[in-house]
Amino acid sequence: MKGYMGKVLLVDLTTKEIVEQKIEDEIYEKLLSGVGLGAYMLYNNIPKGADPLGPDNMLGFVSGLLTGTGSVMTGRWMAVCKSPITGGWGDANCGGTLSPAIKQCGYDGIFFKGISEKPVYLYVDSTGAELRDAAHVWGKDAVEAEETLGKESTGRKRPAIAVIGQAAEKLSLISGIVNDKGRIAARSGVGAVMGSKRLKAVVLVGSQSVKSDNPEAVKALSKEYSAKVKNANLPGIVKGNLLPIMSSLMSKGKTYSAGDGMMSAPMMKKWGTIFTNTFGMPNGDAPVKNWGGSVVDYNKSYYKNVNPDKIIKREEKKYYCYSCVIGCGGVCDIKDITKGEFTHTHKPEYETVNAFGALLMNKDLDSIFYINEILNRAGMDSISAGNTVAYAIECYENGILTKADTDGLELTWGNADAIVKLIKKMIAREGIGDVLADGVKQAVKRIGRGSDKYAMHAGGQEPGMHDGRMDPMMGLHFSADPTPGRHTIGSDTYYNYMQLWQYVSWAPKVKSRTPKAEQYIASEEGALKSVAGSCYKQLIDGIGGCIFAMITGAQHFRVFDYLNAATGWNKTPDEYMEIGRRMQTLRQMFNIREGIEPVSFKLHDRLAGVPPLKEGPNAGKTLPILDMMKGHWRAFGWDGDTGAPTSETITKLQLDKLIKEVV
Repeated sequence: MKGYMGKVLLVDLTTKEIVEQKIEDEIYEKLLSGVGLGAYMLYNNIPKGADPLGPDNMLGFVSGLLTGTGSVMTGRWMAVCKSPITGGWGDANCGGTLSPAIKQCGYDGIFFKGISEKPVYLYVDSTGAELRDAAHVWGKDAVEAEETLGKESTGRKRPAIAVIGQAAEKLSLISGIVNDKGRIAARSGVGAVMGSKRLKAVVLVGSQSVKSDNPEAVKALSKEYSAKVKNANLPGIVKGNLLPIMSSLMSKGKTYSAGDGMMSAPMMKKWGTIFTNTFGMPNGDAPVKNWGGSVVDYNKSYYKNVNPDKIIKREEKKYYCYSCVIGCGGVCDIKDITKGEFTHTHKPEYETVNAFGALLMNKDLDSIFYINEILNRAGMDSISAGNTVAYAIECYENGILTKADTDGLELTWGNADAIVKLIKKMIAREGIGDVLADGVKQAVKRIGRGSDKYAMHAGGQEPGMHDGRMDPMMGLHFSADPTPGRHTIGSDTYYNYMQLWQYVSWAPKVKSRTPKAEQYIASEEGALKSVAGSCYKQLIDGIGGCIFAMITGAQHFRVFDYLNAATGWNKTPDEYMEIGRRMQTLRQMFNIREGIEPVSFKLHDRLAGVPPLKEGPNAGKTLPILDMMKGHWRAFGWDGDTGAPTSETITKLQLDKLIKEVV
């Protein structure tokens, strides 16, 4: 066993039984760890048709195969479950310190089923695992609960803690799981599943080591990558106010070529994801006014207020996830903003800034800092929450909601005070907040009156803050991935940076000066690119890898070499990509088994440019999204009309030997 621990911990919250299960080497070699191991466990343990918030659903915390091996940028963990948002496969990705802690306890994953009679938390240390009473922290926000449980931990080592806040306790379908006082596995409703089980937290204090087949080779790869990141720096003259100018100049070109992904590292080192606050406005990447506006609406007089330089002025220290050498995070001082209610917050990510900035026509940066912290503490997904508030504002603007419906709130564009109050109501499930607390799809069911035209989602999940009308492959992945609406799966930009064609025989090469118009055509080559991106992202999620390392390029973040050095498998890149194909296919099979029609994940018409915008950088652009989805399915070896994996593909990938039933 090299790179993985070879077993998982199973916890039945109904019976209080805790047992270990050995995982055969073959499973790791076919599915890695992380999301692959999670898919294997969930498919074989969740009964078909299980209620996502019922006792039969399984919630897993899984680490990555390379986490702890000496590799850098591999500190991510994933929560997996049947999603209460989509009714199908659910996962959420997070950083911090939990991923290595899972393996230091001797496991590659910890899985829960059943429902506890009263609030509990799991405590694991070198002596074993036990369920402990959590009544005293139930009702506390995620930061308070983590601090309390951390003080109660016995031993000298600082524990790693994953915990839910009030949003998950109240079963908000857009709630997540929090660790490190504000890093969130936010998507798929994983927090609601944890809350439904009355599981407040997981506290881990292990000390086992992780072995590598060739630790010196792993060390050399890490040293090489770290040196490249260290040497990737921006000239001192590059300030935040230059970002929209750079973006505007780059967007005017009619062609694109492959790029060196390492050029993203300096931006991430200096600002983190918030460089996109302004960089994403002139090029059409950042959605505006519930996806119905553009930079013409949220113009310089607005977006200058979210200049990333203004945010990092409050940054007191950089934040690094485990094994990270980029350091995109930060801790910011907000004492004056909150009048002492809170002292610090994790630096808001671009997704949060845009979801509560341009998407709502809000230019009040202080309100965004405040919203960031209350969402972190409550454990509510900022992407879904922002999209839901945008939906509510547009409903109010069009007379579907009135003051009588909104508890007196003036839900108008850019009304920061009303936005803050609405978020608090959603967290507390109070009044109109109760109507909106489960996201836009459920809100439409409750409000009706034609409000679905303002509900931006794909398969029930609200989309990340990147516009598919600017990057068509992003729109495709919003619709075609087994967890829809996710901006972290793939895109044309990611593909151009990753340069997979240097290593993978079937990955199409990006030709120099390719017309951008080709991205808007459903072609076989485009489908192969999207499949390659999906397969590679599965590998990243199987090793515990960071998407920002992935984007720097396969020639820099040498995943295939890392895997061979850690495991001794000596597989080719094509063989590893086949593992990614197997992982993605198994997740799709889970959805099919649960009665989901993949075409139902097609993104909302507005998100596809139907009708097209009339102004701004995405004016006149429409995605042939259904044709793109069908081409993607065919290139995966799935049925081109239904999106279901074919029996031939299932057999070829040997999935029929890994699962209890084949659909």
